[in-house]
Amino acid sequence: MIKAIIFDMDGTMFDTERVFIHAWDYAGEKTGIGKAGHMVMKTLGASIRASRDVWRREYGERFHEDELRKYSKEFIIDYYLHHETPVKDGLYELIDYLKNENYLLGISTSSSRYEVDTHLRSAGLTDCFQAIADKDLVENSKPAPDLYIKACELLGVSPDYCFALEDSKNGILSARSAGCKTIMIPDLWQPDDEIKKLLFAQCDTLHDVIQVIEKNRKREDV
Repeated sequence: MIKAIIFDMDGTMFDTERVFIHAWDYAGEKTGIGKAGHMVMKTLGASIRASRDVWRREYGERFHEDELRKYSKEFIIDYYLHHETPVKDGLYELIDYLKNENYLLGISTSSSRYEVDTHLRSAGLTDCFQAIADKDLVENSKPAPDLYIKACELLGVSPDYCFALEDSKNGILSARSAGCKTIMIPDLWQPDDEIKKLLFAQCDTLHDVIQVIEKNRKREDV
């Protein structure tokens, strides 16, 4: 029986991946490598360590991590000074439904706790989650299972009893490796046949996840 729902954050709860595209375009031009927003697609859901290797393969000696990080941070800070965190369609409705049905709610994210708190505060969702597993709590980020294992541990629920909501390949691999049942809501990346075989379900929006949970509850009640 499903007892908990664990959300990925970037690209699943919040439309932040597109903000990163603009940030890396800006940082790339500042550092002389040209617009680098396409790198978001190559590093979706990956840890900083894994992303660093992808950047090095792409740009070689032209990759200067400190400069890219400085300018992308500059862009992101300025963006969120003037904009609220963009919320994915159906997020509020899904969270209201889950709270009313007494599910435990968690977050599993490769982002920092500071970023999580910033986005939750902007979206008015600060008190909605019983557990937050961020990159600083584990040794290995996605696609390793550590973040989902930690989220389940903090919730006090076995992964077998958790739905994981994800938008990226690395996130799905992480959730499945941990033992969670995974629902994908594609954002920038569409699943290939390999990933589709790993999914419990695929939805167009977070609002559609409610139907998946309802159908699963009816099966559990039989």
